[in-house]
Amino acid sequence: MASSIRVIGIDPGLNVTGYGIIERQRVGTVLVEAGVIRLPPSRGNNLPLRLESLFKGVQEVIEEFQPAALCLEDVYSHAEYPRTAILMGHARGVICLAARLGRIPVFHLSPRRIKQSVTGNGNASKLQVQRAVQQRFSLSATPKPPDVADALAVALCYINTLRTPVNGSHAKGKAL
Repeated sequence: MASSIRVIGIDPGLNVTGYGIIERQRVGTVLVEAGVIRLPPSRGNNLPLRLESLFKGVQEVIEEFQPAALCLEDVYSHAEYPRTAILMGHARGVICLAARLGRIPVFHLSPRRIKQSVTGNGNASKLQVQRAVQQRFSLSATPKPPDVADALAVALCYINTLRTPVNGSHAKGKAL
C-alpha cells in the first residue's frame, strides 16, 4: 500500500501554463511545488516553437517531481471564440503527450466540478478559487498568477475524488 500519492494539476495556456504539485499523505494533503511555464511571446507563426517549449517544460516538471497522475481542466470556450478552443487543444495535446511519454495517466475534469470541489460553488469566480486554494494550503497570499491557483484547484479536485485512502486507487474522473 502506498503511503502517499503525488498529483500534478495543469492549467494550460499558450502564454503561461500554470502547474501545481500536491501530495496526499496519510496526515493530509500538502503543497509540494507550484509555478508557471512561460512560453515565447506570440510572434508571427511561432506556434510550433511555443508548443515545443510547453512540451519540454511539462516534461521537466514531470521528470523532477514524478507525479502518479496528471490532471487537466476540460476545454471551455465560448462560441464567439472558437479559435481559443482550437489553440487550447494544441496545448492540451502536447501536455497529454508529455504525460504519456512519462507513463502518467491523464484525468480530465470539468471546470464546474473543479470549482464545486474546491469552493463548494460550481460557479465560483477566479478570485474565489484563488482564495480557496490560499486557505487550503495556508498561503500568505493568493497564488499568482491565477493560472497557478487554477492548476492547484485541478489537482485538489482530483485528490478530493479519490475513492479510498491513499493506495493508488483511481479517481472518478475521466482518464485517457
